[in-house]
Amino acid sequence: MTSAWDLATLVRTALEEDVGEGDRTTEWTVPAERTVTARIIARAEGVIAGTEAVLETFRTLDPRVRVDLAARDGDGVHVNDLVATLAGPARAILTGERVALNFLQHLSGIATLTRRYVAAIEGTGARILDTRKTTPGMRMAEKRAVVAGGGENHRSGLFDMVLIKENHVRAAGGIAAAVDRVRARNDVGLAVEVETTNLDEVRQALEAGVDRILLDNMPHPMLRRAVELVRSAPARVETEASGGITLETIRPIAETGVDFISVGALTHSAPALDLSLLVDLD
Repeated sequence: MTSAWDLATLVRTALEEDVGEGDRTTEWTVPAERTVTARIIARAEGVIAGTEAVLETFRTLDPRVRVDLAARDGDGVHVNDLVATLAGPARAILTGERVALNFLQHLSGIATLTRRYVAAIEGTGARILDTRKTTPGMRMAEKRAVVAGGGENHRSGLFDMVLIKENHVRAAGGIAAAVDRVRARNDVGLAVEVETTNLDEVRQALEAGVDRILLDNMPHPMLRRAVELVRSAPARVETEASGGITLETIRPIAETGVDFISVGALTHSAPALDLSLLVDLD
């Protein structure tokens, strides 16, 4: 997913934004030769993600800062659990504190919310997917956090899967016309998915021979019938439910037999996990 180059660029951009011409407070209050130890502590229960960004933040500021992780991506933590210890130049640790925590809290929040959705459908056979509703510039980091929480990634972008949505269908002149146009140009073998909102569109998508059918915002009885319709087709076609799905509504949706459930809230609405960095006193 995220390459080292991508992560380094992301962290460097965040540091440039925060530090600018210099961390005046730290430079004017802390002697250059001072070294300290510090701890990152969980203040709430959750799932950790984003540790690579923490390591990269301090590596970029000062390679002399040592970061020892007590929790890895995907690990669950409880209140007051140790996440990491740091040791090294005090200035670098204090300057990097906010950027490191911003990454860690945000991405851990995504992993934590994802884990809750995964737990909510345990035993149904359905799988949780993310969407493209991500923070610009942070998509790959956020998608890694979804995986840390036990979810799966949908497409990375517009380039690695064909998803024919409602507006594509309208602009192309119908589901069949849209799929035909894709089939004529899809020489790289990308999977093809079509968004549907009713049973007639599901039938059209089946006739067009797509790989996956997105069942969007369907009432529960219609969703169940749509899954049955797809399962009765001769060819194996995957199903994906989407549209305003919450922790309170997801279990009955999963029990209809859908293969996937996509949840935009995993990345666009996850609250940050409460974490703090504390410098230890001598």
